[in-house]
Amino acid sequence: MYIKNPMEIENKSMALIDEVMGDTSFTKEEKLVAKRMIHTTGDLDYRNIIEFKYGFIEEAKKAILEGKTIFTDTKMAYMGINKPALKKANCQLKCFIDDERVFSLSKELGTTRSACAVDLAVREGIDIFVIGNAPTALFRLLELFKEGKVNPRFIVGVPVGFVGAQESKEYLRQFSIPSISTVGNKGGSNVSASIINALLYMVVGR
Repeated sequence: MYIKNPMEIENKSMALIDEVMGDTSFTKEEKLVAKRMIHTTGDLDYRNIIEFKYGFIEEAKKAILEGKTIFTDTKMAYMGINKPALKKANCQLKCFIDDERVFSLSKELGTTRSACAVDLAVREGIDIFVIGNAPTALFRLLELFKEGKVNPRFIVGVPVGFVGAQESKEYLRQFSIPSISTVGNKGGSNVSASIINALLYMVVGR
C-alpha cells in the first residue's frame, strides 16, 4: 500500500522536513519558503544554504499583492509556477528566452540569450526577477541596477551550476536589494519556481 492522495503526500512530506529542520534562524515565513525548496529538491542541505536579504519576504508579498509582472529566466521556471495562485494574485509571468528580439540581441552582443532576456524585461518595465538557471542573467541584472536602469522590487537569485553560479549569488548579496539566494552551486529553475509558489500560497492560497 502507498499514499495516493496528493495533499496527504505533500503534508506528510512537509511534516518530515519540519522534523529534520528543527530550530533554525528563519522566521516563520522564511521557514515556509525553505521547506518548499527542500520539498522540491529532496535536499535537506538547503536549510543550511538559503540567504534572505533586506526584508525579502515582506517586499515580495507587497509586490505580489500589487499584481505585478514577474520575469523568469527559463520556461521550466515559468511552467513550475502555480497558475491558479498566480491568477488569484492578478500577477503575470514573462519569459523572453525564445523571443526573436532576444535571439538577435544575443548574436549582436555575443552573450547569452538569458542575459539579453533581462535587458528586454527591463525595457518593458518589469521589476521582479526570478533567476534559477543562468548566472549571466543575474550578473546582467546587477549591471543594469548599477547603471540605474532598473530598481528591482525583489530578486530570486538561485542560478545553478559550476561556472559563475556561486559567484553571481555572492555578488547579489553585496547589493541592498530584497533577495533570496543560495550559497554555493545549488539552485535551479525548479527551486526558483518553488520560492514563488511559497510566496503566492502565503498571499492568496492555492
